[in-house]
Amino acid sequence: MNPEEFKKALEGKGIMVTEKQMEQFDQYLKLLQEWNEKINLTAITQTEEVYLKHFYDSITAGLYVDFNKGVQSLCDVGAGAGFPSIPLKIIFPQLEVTIVDSLNKRIQFLTLLAKTLELDGVHFYHDRAETFGQNKQFRESFDFVTARAVARMSVLAELCLPLVKKEGLFIALKASNTKEEMAEGQKAIATLGGKFREEFVFELPHEAGERHVVLIDKKKETPKKFPRKPGTPNKNPL
Repeated sequence: MNPEEFKKALEGKGIMVTEKQMEQFDQYLKLLQEWNEKINLTAITQTEEVYLKHFYDSITAGLYVDFNKGVQSLCDVGAGAGFPSIPLKIIFPQLEVTIVDSLNKRIQFLTLLAKTLELDGVHFYHDRAETFGQNKQFRESFDFVTARAVARMSVLAELCLPLVKKEGLFIALKASNTKEEMAEGQKAIATLGGKFREEFVFELPHEAGERHVVLIDKKKETPKKFPRKPGTPNKNPL
C-alpha cells in the first residue's frame, strides 16, 4: 500500500486525510526507518508494509469507535513504535494521548517523533503497565485504553482495564483468532470491571491478513489489588 493508496483506502471508509497529515505520516516513516537501524522498533520497515500493517491497521480502530466527541483521553499500553496511538493522534488531533512503555529507548524515539511531527497533547511514561495502573494520578482516568498485539486477553485485561475510567472503553487490536482468547479472558474481564461489548473482524487490504478489534466497556471500578506486581499477570493470568 503506497501513500496514495493509503489515503484513498481511508477516504473510502469516510476518513479524510489532509496534506499536512500525509506529510506527518511521511516523516513518521522516515524516522521509524532511521531509528530502526539503531534499536529494534519493528520487523516491518518497507514503506508499503508500514503504510498498510502499521499506519492503516492502527487507524482501523477509528472505524468502530467515535474519536470525534470533543477532547477525549487515550492511553496506549506497550505502544512500541507508537501503534496504534500515534497514527490515531495524527488523524484525530483532538485526542489527548498518553503512552506507556517499559523500554526507555522506545520512549526516546516517541518523544522525538512527537516533536518532529509537531503533535500537541501527547505524553510519554517510561513505566511498566502494572505500576502505571496503580498510580493514583492515572488509574481509572482514561476515556479509552488501547493495546495492539501486546499479550493474550487474560493478561491484557489486567494491564489495561485498571486505567479505563468507569463508562470508558478498552480497545484491543488483535491479529489472530480471538475466540479462544476471549473465552479464556472472560473471568479476568469481569473481575476487573469490564464487560464485552462487541468484536469486529475484517481483512486488511491487499490480502494482508485478518484483524480483530475487540471493544470492552468498563462497567465497574477495578478492585484495588489489580494490577498485581510487575510480571505477575503474565506468569499467573487471572
